[in-house]
Amino acid sequence: MPDSTRAPTRSAAALLVDCLAAEGCERIFTVPGESFLAVLDALPERPEIDVVTCRQEGGAAFMACADGSMTGRPGIAFVTRGPGATNASIGVHVAHQDSQAMILFVGDVARGAQGREGFQEIDFPAFFAPIAKWAARIDDPTRIPEYIARAYAVAISGRPGPVVLALPEDMLVEQVPASLAPRPASVRPAQAVCPDAMNALFDLIADAASPIAIIGGAGWNAKARQHFQGFAETIGLPVATAFRRQDAISPSSPVYAGNLGYGPNPKLVERVRGADLILAVGARLGEATTDGYTVPSLEHPGQTLVHVHPDPEELGRVYRTDLALCCSVDEFAECAMLWEDAGVIPFDAGAEAHAEWEEWATPKPSEARIDLAMCVAAMRETLPADTIVANGAGNFAGWWHRYWRYEAFPGQLAPTCGAMGYGVPAAIAAALRFPDRTVVAVAGDGDFLMNGQELATAAQAGASLIVVVVDNGAYGTIRMHQEREYPGRVSATVLANPDFAKLAEAYGAWAARVETTDEFVAALGEAKDRTGIRLIHALTDVENIAASGATISGLRARAKATV
Repeated sequence: MPDSTRAPTRSAAALLVDCLAAEGCERIFTVPGESFLAVLDALPERPEIDVVTCRQEGGAAFMACADGSMTGRPGIAFVTRGPGATNASIGVHVAHQDSQAMILFVGDVARGAQGREGFQEIDFPAFFAPIAKWAARIDDPTRIPEYIARAYAVAISGRPGPVVLALPEDMLVEQVPASLAPRPASVRPAQAVCPDAMNALFDLIADAASPIAIIGGAGWNAKARQHFQGFAETIGLPVATAFRRQDAISPSSPVYAGNLGYGPNPKLVERVRGADLILAVGARLGEATTDGYTVPSLEHPGQTLVHVHPDPEELGRVYRTDLALCCSVDEFAECAMLWEDAGVIPFDAGAEAHAEWEEWATPKPSEARIDLAMCVAAMRETLPADTIVANGAGNFAGWWHRYWRYEAFPGQLAPTCGAMGYGVPAAIAAALRFPDRTVVAVAGDGDFLMNGQELATAAQAGASLIVVVVDNGAYGTIRMHQEREYPGRVSATVLANPDFAKLAEAYGAWAARVETTDEFVAALGEAKDRTGIRLIHALTDVENIAASGATISGLRARAKATV
């Protein structure tokens, strides 16, 4: 006979799912595994949480990372132990280097088997510690509310980043008191701006002759964009965006100076070199943004560096910093907007820098059969201004970074750590998050085949997106470096590719194979008027290797001339 006096219970997995719902989780990305079957069983009881079934854990983690970057809340992924977790580690690495909030849950071996190198066992706290803000294992099911609340708080506080929680499979099926409730939803703590530091900054700006701002990164959001753009326009301050942070300011702003990173406008690089005051807001000033820590240099003699960042550990960590402000970037931007000094004459440099960028970012026709610059121009004319563009890594992305105008926020999904295979999963996450907006994934041939299988995820989830595959039959970025260092000695960079249009059709997509600019424009027009998955397979010539105008023959000639 059942004991009617026993207090009601529920599974630890059900408690965990309730905690996620209490935190406002709307979607999880997963590749199912037997190590967290109890969670899968509990999820149908929470229909407000959309479950997106993915085809590889790396794709699931990329989707969670991208989702977190768009919402400012942690993107959520569930994977199984061992191979599942190691596959997903690429997404954790991207979230870490890109300062994006995400939480990865990993099904783990039972507690009684730990330490025996059981089936697919890994010490996950140790494995993920170097690339996560916090990595832990929940052994006591009654502490699930505590761990989930802490995970959210850690992921979004200071410099946002990834958290990894391992879930022993036997812990998930334990019964816990039904009265055990989720903790209150975490909120992102506001980090106040120091008034004295702001006054010191305003004095530096007033005394500057050639200042420039470098923005975008940790905690950047719509509020930061709006207020900082207004502040910069008021004083005529040139604003450059950090690597792959081009939606941090509207490109139509009269002070937008372009983007730093790989293949920047040489005039912008010289403007940073010649600046007497550099205001870095949100940006870590990482290797890509600063061209190997040279623009500006680490010691930047003759230049004053003001660094605004929400994480105290980033301030002074790499660069000598003259004035450091540890605060939320949106709070800083709002305070900057309040500055009133009638004695300050607006700088002319903002308009000058914007004109230089306009010239650099205006496509000019070439002799290439498929002119990618003109293809981007066609996209600008054909697609809505608030289109979200996602890409992975490769030279192909340079044409979009140079010529596309990331007018909306969020409008750019691109890994600052340079991970290949990011674009398609990120675009799927965007299509699900913003179903009323146009979403485009741009991928190279090598890049696409790293996670192209996630088109099956898009089809199953009913996502609508356009995919552009730029196929030059090579790992183009490596080929470019190869030609610089070992001209004419091609090794391991040639690719034999499938017909990507036919591959897309196998996923139920509409597809077109194009070999000229006119064919691309026509295909784009047809793709725009359709829904669902649409893929344009653009066959390009590897000779035209980069958006900077570099060619294979030119690289070889220059390399041989220096020998």
